[in-house]
Formats: sequence, structure tokens, C-alpha cells
Amino acid sequence: MVDSAAKADLDRAFTELYRAHLRDVYSYSYYRIGNHHDAEDITEQTFLQAYRHFERARAESDGRPLRPWLIRIAHNLAANYHRDRSRRPQTQLEDAAVVSALHGTEDLVEGREEVQAVLAGVASLPDDRREALIMRFALDMDNREIARALGRSEGATKVLIHRAIKQLGEQLDADGAR
Repeated sequence: MVDSAAKADLDRAFTELYRAHLRDVYSYSYYRIGNHHDAEDITEQTFLQAYRHFERARAESDGRPLRPWLIRIAHNLAANYHRDRSRRPQTQLEDAAVVSALHGTEDLVEGREEVQAVLAGVASLPDDRREALIMRFALDMDNREIARALGRSEGATKVLIHRAIKQLGEQLDADGAR
């Protein structure tokens, strides 16, 4: 029988993990899936799976942050989502840009077009490159965290990000979006 004090400590630690990383897991899921409803489902499934394996993951983490582990779970669930549905996201991420100050209509249209071009370029990248960019720039993960989440070495992750940025730049240049 599980000690109730140990269970309470475990639940408290998981609650802290949930609060600390809910936004990151949702953001990652949203960028991967492309719509809010399914991103919420992926986020919920991620934390359900994480809860089931939390005690073991905590013990095996050796004090390292668990965010890469959570993103890895979300990554696998998103891959299953795409494989099961065999389709690309139906809507682009047009509401990913946040307007923080008043701008003229022309500025807003031009800015929105640039954001859409970048997001379309990111969406057209191979899966590993797209995911590395999402983790790096949308979630502000460092190379070590990304490497852990993708199951790669840090060096391979640096190369992956560099190639993704280069490919995205080339695509934007070719499309005249930059």
C-alpha cells in the first residue's frame, strides 16, 4: 500500500510540474497541431501520461528538469495525431502573432503577411527541423533541452537548428517574403 504522505508529496510535486509547464506543453501542441481544440486534447493527454509515469521519471531524471520529458510526450502524441489522421493542419497559425501596440492598418496587414509567410515556411519544413525551431523559438528551450526532447546529441541538435534556420531563410528569400 502506498504511503499517503508520500502520495501527497508526489501529487504536490506533479501539481508544481503541471503549473510550471502547462503553457509550454500547450504552445508546443498548438504549433504542431494547428488548432486550439486538438492542442488542448494533446495537452491533456500529455499530462495524463506524465502523471502515470511521474514517479519513475522523477527518480530517473537525476535532478534534471522534466520539461524535455513532457515535450517528448507531447511530441509523440502529436506524431500519433498526424499519423492517425494522415493530414496536415487545416488552419494556419494566423493568430500566433500578438499585437502589442496600436499600428496603422497597412502596418498590421504587412506584419501579418510576414508572420504568415514565416509560419507557412516553418510548417513546410521537415518534421525534425520544424519541431526543433518550435522548441527553440516558441518555447525558448536551450539546445540541451531540445536534444533531450528529441533524443539527439547536443551537437546534432545545434546542426539541426542551424540547417532549419538556413532552409527557412532560403524559402523566405525564394518567396520574396524577406
